[in-house]
Amino acid sequence: MEAFSAQITQLLLSWKKGDETAFEELIPLVYPELKRLARRYMGRENPGHTLQTSALINEAYLRLVDQHNIQWQDRGHFFAVATRVMRHILIDHARGHARTKRGGGASHLPLDDAEALMKERAAEIIELDEALQTLATLDPRKSQIVELRFFGGLTVEETAEVMGLSAITIKREWRSAKAWLHTEISNRIAR
Repeated sequence: MEAFSAQITQLLLSWKKGDETAFEELIPLVYPELKRLARRYMGRENPGHTLQTSALINEAYLRLVDQHNIQWQDRGHFFAVATRVMRHILIDHARGHARTKRGGGASHLPLDDAEALMKERAAEIIELDEALQTLATLDPRKSQIVELRFFGGLTVEETAEVMGLSAITIKREWRSAKAWLHTEISNRIAR
């Protein structure tokens, strides 16, 4: 695993220096992980979600390729950025549904019920995103842990590896962040 991580890190650094062949070698190595992240994201969405896993991967890939100002540090940094990119794609998608009257995608619910469910789910995702943005201003580390654990679906150990922290610290910060987010979202809903 360490040799694999080192290979990805080296390819990222070479790509950043302008080596296009490094990028071509990198994609087959990171694609399975991007797919796993996308599946975890989409697994939390309602059945009939209009954004498919492959579309999420492709959009994330296009946005990652366009990241010219990032100084890639290592494999963990790449996947942390990929997680954030996927989160923003889903948030943008949810906001788009919140602005429209009609939702897309097949549903087994009557049309009126399906539309209400999609609007409700989009509102929940937007509410979570706004609370997470507030948390990021107060405690960026907790915010990143939530992104990696909830949105990226990483385990405690994977999150610890990406962030360079101990698993115990991740568990503690994760519990604290979840409690803070619950309170923040409850307060927002009560307003």
